[in-house]
Amino acid sequence: MEKDARLSAGTAEALYSDGHIEDIRVRRNGRDLLMLGAAGSARELRCLPAEFPGQAGVQNVLPVLIGSGTGRALEELAARLEDAFGPDFLLAVIDREEDILAVNGVRERFAGKKGIFWPVASSHRPCADDTLKALTMWQNEHGGKAFLPVLNPFYLRLDREYYAAVKSACDASAQIDFWNRAHYAKLQNSLPRILLLTSTYFLMGEIEAACIRLGLPHRLLQLPRVEYGQDEFVRTLLTEVTDFRPDFIFTINHLGMDREGVLAELLERLRLPLASWFVDNPHLILYMYSQLLNPWTAIFSWDVDNLASLRDYGFERVAYLPLGTDVHRFLPPDHTPGWSGLPDPPKAWNGEVAFVGNSMHSKVAARIERTSFPPELLAGYQDIAAGFAATDERFVRAYLMRNHPALLPCFDGLESVEVKLSYEAMITWEATRQYRLSCVEGILPFAPLIVGDSGWKDIFAERDAARGFKASWHYCPEVGYYDELPRLYPRAAVNFNCTSKQMKGAVNQRVFDVPATGAFLLTDYREQVENLFEPGREIICYRSPEEAGDLARYYLAHPEARLAVSAAARRRILNEHSYEHRLRSLIAGMREFFG
Repeated sequence: MEKDARLSAGTAEALYSDGHIEDIRVRRNGRDLLMLGAAGSARELRCLPAEFPGQAGVQNVLPVLIGSGTGRALEELAARLEDAFGPDFLLAVIDREEDILAVNGVRERFAGKKGIFWPVASSHRPCADDTLKALTMWQNEHGGKAFLPVLNPFYLRLDREYYAAVKSACDASAQIDFWNRAHYAKLQNSLPRILLLTSTYFLMGEIEAACIRLGLPHRLLQLPRVEYGQDEFVRTLLTEVTDFRPDFIFTINHLGMDREGVLAELLERLRLPLASWFVDNPHLILYMYSQLLNPWTAIFSWDVDNLASLRDYGFERVAYLPLGTDVHRFLPPDHTPGWSGLPDPPKAWNGEVAFVGNSMHSKVAARIERTSFPPELLAGYQDIAAGFAATDERFVRAYLMRNHPALLPCFDGLESVEVKLSYEAMITWEATRQYRLSCVEGILPFAPLIVGDSGWKDIFAERDAARGFKASWHYCPEVGYYDELPRLYPRAAVNFNCTSKQMKGAVNQRVFDVPATGAFLLTDYREQVENLFEPGREIICYRSPEEAGDLARYYLAHPEARLAVSAAARRRILNEHSYEHRLRSLIAGMREFFG
């Protein structure tokens, strides 16, 4: 064979004749190998299949060319596919030989063919598992069609371990439908297998610990970081599904679900249930997601008042699942291992009456500063928030429609759903700010300790200036939830609580955490508290700032009454309100929905 030109790239050399690549010489392990030899291009073309399954222009298989060679087979394969299925045909090309790719130029020559998928990145030399994950992701995007492997046999001489593994996996996919394998029976065993979508949200650690204590088989799947990427996350998920075979996936506040609905669609195709436990307002979160109404999704809400609106939204499977506490972390001092050996708590923690909570002052100011709300909606926002706080209405828009109809067109005319939700959040936070201040004023005669953000200083500075005298209270910056709050609560005779206005009937975390430490809690009344504790015996509730002061005074003067309530509340928590209890309830709900 006469060669009239050469193009070299490291250990590969293209041999040309009449302006076309006739062969490629590759140097491996000290030996020179000709890709085609005397047989010429016919040798490369022999690997092509005679036909591609499909009908009416619809491609029924996903060809995978393993080894791009001189490019002749790729060129012929692409031409046949385009003739059969049009310019949007589908084809994957597997080749990790950078020196060959540099001289055959196929990536550049076929860059305009949008249906050609190159799963192997040029920046690194992937292993077979990496390549197969990428292929599986591509397969999922195109309906789970079976692979049709097309092997250039020369590549087995270059790297049999890698290319044979890819070929074998593609062969297996052609014989065994991945999606049928993924459609195994769910929730049939006494101990379900749970795939946890892990995040930095504080509750996930408690759920994992509860799984361990209950002996539940589980695995952790890290949510994608910016540098990790959604594609890699989905590939990892598919690997976990085939390896671990979970009964359902668990997440908190829909974390891990992409906004475009790709993962939700994937779970539907896998027939894999998702349990999403909302411990914040779901309506301020779910607006971000498309394709929400998935029959394989179950929504659990900590606030029973959300269930009706979630059903109205179209969710078929919703259930009430209140908050709880980690009874192995929030313990009385005499139950806590090593408590006596810990350093003395800071003096800033001292106070007979203590309140732990955010002032919402900075949050409201930041939201107003970052969002360009119309002047009409900002002019009276404090009065709107006060009115919203005083009603049973759960949604700001509904409150405006009923009480400020003149403002409704302005609200509905906001530029996006995000801005509308931002305004609703701002009004809810301002309502909470005003409400918390009024409640805390009810305990100011006791010079309370307030633990929280620095916004409390700003609030009381304004209050003191307006009233002409300085309120008596003590400030402590925010403390760590895990390592400090369990030690802080038992130091106060009365732990004071006032709930956010995003939950008008539900209770918050402190209702469980404080009594779990054996400490006494005085909290604002919420309807749903009666589903969880017996008021007057297991929990003490106030209905106004004035009543809060009266009750604080009474229980400060009657320590035996405080101890009796705290002990009864702790017994109830140990019997009904740990995270193990919540996980059992969630599993029972998933069995009812999907078992």
